[in-house]
Amino acid sequence: MERTQLLKQTYKPELPSRTRSMSSQRLVGHIVYYVLFICMAAIVFVPILLVVFGSFKTNLELAETSPFSLPKSFLHFDNYVSALKEGSMVRGLGNSVLLVVCSMLGNMLLGTMTAYVLNRFQFRMKKVILIMFMAAMIIPAYTTEIARFQLIHALGVYNTLGAPLLIYIGTDIMQIYIYMQFLEKISVQLDESAMLDGASYVRIFRSIIFPLLLPATATLAILKSVTIMNDIFVQQLYMPSAKLATLATSLTAFVSTRSSDLSQLCAGIMIVLLPSAIFYIVFQRYIFKGLMDGAVKG
Repeated sequence: MERTQLLKQTYKPELPSRTRSMSSQRLVGHIVYYVLFICMAAIVFVPILLVVFGSFKTNLELAETSPFSLPKSFLHFDNYVSALKEGSMVRGLGNSVLLVVCSMLGNMLLGTMTAYVLNRFQFRMKKVILIMFMAAMIIPAYTTEIARFQLIHALGVYNTLGAPLLIYIGTDIMQIYIYMQFLEKISVQLDESAMLDGASYVRIFRSIIFPLLLPATATLAILKSVTIMNDIFVQQLYMPSAKLATLATSLTAFVSTRSSDLSQLCAGIMIVLLPSAIFYIVFQRYIFKGLMDGAVKG
């Protein structure tokens, strides 16, 4: 009995060489993964951290201390007050919110209706329309900018909120694809049952299709809103008036007048960054859920 226990204590079976190599490869893979993750996180968050520290410092403190050093006080909001007043950030926030809300509503209706027609109906030139959507996505937008500018000017909406609204409301192939993937999961029998009860196509879309597309709509609305909040090219090109300035264009004008005041510039950057960052962080789970639901058929 004692001999048996002694053998159990001293006997340690050796793992096959193949198993040992696989475990070592797995360990190396995990190490590389975490190293790359830390490097990417540092690349993204270190510049933001420097801007946060700079926004609470004075110009003298910025010149005398390291950029990585903590500010003397995180209650120094003078830079933010100056950026809000002199940079017209409040007015810019109002214009940005108006653009986001109107664009999301128009884009939501146009995208869902377009996808519904392309998915549920068979008609001539259907494939041609899909190819045109693909072509619009492949062709760089800057190559068609002159024609678009002439069209906006001819419509008489240049230097008004209507110019970027017309551009943002337009749907694209990503929206069409995600909506059509959701529509593939909605049984056509629901449409047929509603038609037997006397419902029109408009009633079917309004009462059945559109409510079932809300997860995809939420996902695309969040992505669209963040894109609009961060866009500067369209807003500066088509709305040069100071009264129509958004957060992004207000920051550009503020930078041109405060190029030497780095602390106030950091505060202005944080004011522009916070709305879209908070919005994305709060609703990010809906983004990934909507994309996964649209990519995987149930």
